[in-house]
Amino acid sequence: MTEALPTIAIVGGTGDLGTGLARRWAGAGYPVIIGSRTADKAQEAVAALRAVLTARGCTDISVEARDNVGAAAKADIVVLTVPFGHQAATLESIKAAVQGKIVVDVTVPLVPPKVARVQLPAQGSAGKIAQEILGEGVRVVSAFQNVAAQHLQDDHALECDVLVCGNDKDAREAVVKLVVAAGMRGFHAGSIDNSAAAEAMTSLLIFINKQYQCHSGIRITGV
Repeated sequence: MTEALPTIAIVGGTGDLGTGLARRWAGAGYPVIIGSRTADKAQEAVAALRAVLTARGCTDISVEARDNVGAAAKADIVVLTVPFGHQAATLESIKAAVQGKIVVDVTVPLVPPKVARVQLPAQGSAGKIAQEILGEGVRVVSAFQNVAAQHLQDDHALECDVLVCGNDKDAREAVVKLVVAAGMRGFHAGSIDNSAAAEAMTSLLIFINKQYQCHSGIRITGV
């Protein structure tokens, strides 16, 4: 008997990163819910996503729209894809809805205008902020910070690896499976404290992208 795939909610999922991940996971057969502060904006993102996937020949897909709280409440795994400035407020809004679940925090603590300079928060990382806000009843996993949203929107294979940090090994493994489903390699990278390294790497990649006019990522060698 085939194991049912978990339902994934992408909170704040109407941007390039959120819709890129939704496109990959829905195309791989996962039920996906796109969340937004307003349901109308989520509906627009779902309509655009359905059009793209249908054009690719993907007809048996499960994608729906809800507001952020409704999306988080219905999902098995919740993925947060909001700017750092909205992270805390969004997490507070969904806190009750995600207790007992895995929350994948994709937040990078970028502080405009100097986004190509590492500026980690006093707490150590956005991942640690998420764990502190949501509490021990939620298994927070930090991942996907070093993936260019542009690559997720394209149909080609992704030559990019993903560092997966979190205090719960089983939760990390669940997210590694999501990384693979999105067409990349995922690596266990230790506790949530280690998310600082992946978050800081994003600013370095932004600098490299500007310097060399590219969409760079990271690769783990020797494994």
